[in-house]
Amino acid sequence: MRTPTRTDLPDGFLWGAATAAYQIEGAHDEDGRLPSIWDTFSKTPGRVLGGDTGDVACDHYHCWKQDLDLATELGLAAYRFSIAWPRIIPTGTGSANQLGIDFYSRLVDGLLERGIRPVATLYHWDLPQTLDERGGWLNRDSAQWFGEYAATITAALGDRVQHWTTLNEPWCSSVLSYAIGAHAPGHQDPAEALVAAHHLLLAHGTAVPVIREHAPAAAVSITLNPTQVWGPQGTSTEGLDELDLDAIRRADNVYNGLFFGPLFHGGLPEGMVADTAHLTDHAYIHPGDFDVIGAPLDNLGVNNYFPTRVYADRTGTAQPSVLPGCDGVLASDPHPPLTAMGWECSPEGHRQILARSAAESGLPIYITENGSAWDDVVTAEGRIHDAERTAYLRSHLDAVSQAITDGVDVRGYFAWSLLDNFEWAFGYSKRFGLIHVDYATQERRLKDSALAYQQIIRGA
Repeated sequence: MRTPTRTDLPDGFLWGAATAAYQIEGAHDEDGRLPSIWDTFSKTPGRVLGGDTGDVACDHYHCWKQDLDLATELGLAAYRFSIAWPRIIPTGTGSANQLGIDFYSRLVDGLLERGIRPVATLYHWDLPQTLDERGGWLNRDSAQWFGEYAATITAALGDRVQHWTTLNEPWCSSVLSYAIGAHAPGHQDPAEALVAAHHLLLAHGTAVPVIREHAPAAAVSITLNPTQVWGPQGTSTEGLDELDLDAIRRADNVYNGLFFGPLFHGGLPEGMVADTAHLTDHAYIHPGDFDVIGAPLDNLGVNNYFPTRVYADRTGTAQPSVLPGCDGVLASDPHPPLTAMGWECSPEGHRQILARSAAESGLPIYITENGSAWDDVVTAEGRIHDAERTAYLRSHLDAVSQAITDGVDVRGYFAWSLLDNFEWAFGYSKRFGLIHVDYATQERRLKDSALAYQQIIRGA
């Protein structure tokens, strides 16, 4: 696979890496921070592999200067990070916590001093626990809560941060969290997932004008995690029968259309209301909601890791699906090679989803996350020869280059992740980082993939 260089990509292409607050910060009870739903979830027996929590994680709260120095060494032009709502407004609403604001102010200043562009995400799944006790994303008031939080932090940082993202992967904080139950708060109700998704998008739309008020020169975005939905065999619909085509349609609606539709097309995707009528009467959607949700954006963030394969049950014996509207839709095995997460490596799927995202949104695209987990080994010399991650990185960057050649307006790439970290329900068992973290000592080491990324950025 050809390795892209700076000359393969447009002038000004933004090279970066990404992290998320709960995954790296630690300091879970310092300087006024109160628990999030992930603090609660991770401390509930059986929810997270190994009983791991984000209490310490990478201790980025204390090690941020070292981490930014490593980002500088890699040659990053931008760093995407999330802000922990429970640090800023610990009880979710009400008085702001100045100590929490001060931390992110220092972080932003540290980035700017190093010539790295800060790209801030308001919500990466760490809802204050007190708000979950008031219904969380099932409560329509959550949109107003989020708007107040957005006002607080953008008023504090909007003079220096010129790239704001409202939500990271609302599919995960709705479907994965309220239907599948694998993420906090761990509910298992497909109808709740639809409600949560709608309120998350309503919160997004509420926050957009708030951000523009406090940071009028900033670019405003949302980050989705669309996935290319394919049948069991190939990468097209050729040769599939009507049952499998309908299974793909329904799966695509819940993975992609549930968000593309309200954000860019004024409503839920075709067929989804009928497919989910047995779950809900959709009374949670109020007149004017889609106008709020459809607030104009400057770009779209795309997180993409793997395609999804499905087929139709032909026996009539399948259990009701946890995915809303997907009864009778079965998951098909991914095609090798697979990452340590069991995810299919597919540069072609990556290329296709970039084109799809641009077509759906009509917006410039930033790849705000892309990466892979592997079973890293530290040699006696302290090296990590992660050839698989390097190959994944190169092949997916080549797919980006192909997409741009095809006319897709892709303006930047953020590798996931800058650091090994707390990988949600998998705890510390999976490593996505360009930089290895020894969780016992907090020692950082550049992996071979980090050095490869450094060379790509430099155009070597």
